[in-house]
Amino acid sequence: MALEQTVTFLHTSDFQLGMIRHDLHGAAQNRFSDDRLGVIRRLGEECVAHGCAFMVVAGDVFEHPTLEPSTTQAALDAFAQVPVPVVLLPGNHDPLIPRSLMDQISRGEVGENLTVLRDSEPVTIAEGVELVGAPLHSKYSEVDLVAEALSPLEPTDSIRILLAHGQMDARSDDHPSAIISRQRVTEALDRGVIDYVALGDTHSAMPLDASRRIWFSGSPETTDYCDLSGGTPSNETNSGTALIVSVTKSSALDARVDVTELNTGRWTWEALEWNLSCREDIDEALAQLRSYPDKQRTVIKYRVRGVLSATDMEYFHASIRDLEPVFACLRVRGDFSELLVEPQEDELDELGLTGFAAEAFEDLRAKAATGQGDEAETAKNALHLFFRLAKKAREDH
Repeated sequence: MALEQTVTFLHTSDFQLGMIRHDLHGAAQNRFSDDRLGVIRRLGEECVAHGCAFMVVAGDVFEHPTLEPSTTQAALDAFAQVPVPVVLLPGNHDPLIPRSLMDQISRGEVGENLTVLRDSEPVTIAEGVELVGAPLHSKYSEVDLVAEALSPLEPTDSIRILLAHGQMDARSDDHPSAIISRQRVTEALDRGVIDYVALGDTHSAMPLDASRRIWFSGSPETTDYCDLSGGTPSNETNSGTALIVSVTKSSALDARVDVTELNTGRWTWEALEWNLSCREDIDEALAQLRSYPDKQRTVIKYRVRGVLSATDMEYFHASIRDLEPVFACLRVRGDFSELLVEPQEDELDELGLTGFAAEAFEDLRAKAATGQGDEAETAKNALHLFFRLAKKAREDH
């Protein structure tokens, strides 16, 4: 029987360095870009804290195959500070094509601290530890690259880790970058051909098998919204993560895997929904917004429904306007077409509208309540503005 050995490493993926988000502008986009680089340093610190022998990045290190030189150099400088070897797998955002960043790194032209898996030949990363990759050479693959990588391999007493980028069978409704046969991977694990599968592509950390030997690491910094508006969270529900993986093995059929999730992200992206009918509802929504601790790294889009008095509508919009500059981004999801204004009788009496003004006001109320699409939205905006101007004119006199 072979001697038992253990290796610990950090599994991450989907940095997508160089990503530009349409929700962010100016200083917020700069913070976002800086933090995506900063997480590399934090992962290096986690490697030291957990005694990791190396770090694997399972695809999509970069947002595009080529980037601006300043972005590229900043990324390489960040990786150079990681105190353990870093192994990169080309993904669908940064496939291994001629003169791409991955191609240059793999040929030693840049990035002394980095190794790129160019093909599926096993690479010895530490004594008794091999890495096998299924790199993408184009944005999409019509063949199962993982099945091809596993085909020539036999069970081994060494620890062997597979790096891949794509989706297990049809797990995703989207067109995946690559399809990976779950059955083929499970058979390889059960036979001792491989011991752990480090996946990239999905940005939320999750295991894909009951034995927790197949994992998406998730993106180490959140990239998109966790949608809380439908009751059950969806989209990026567990991003801003990385995994510490320990594999202990004494023979081909005796491998044990332990995985620990780390919280590594600083940014919060959430999609919210509010139903408003009174001042208390508004205050509850505002309290939710004010409770976010790091608003300069928080991106919120919200959907709002309901019927408010004109005074409460004005209060809501004024409060939102006051909060917008505090957040990295705070914006309505779509428009305000589902939030109706219904002035109360005392509000109307207070305005003292008569004649043409009263008729115009009632006409706008009717169109806001019964109109469709742009007509209703325009009527609601006009009604709100009408009320504010009429109220101001009343107060000025």
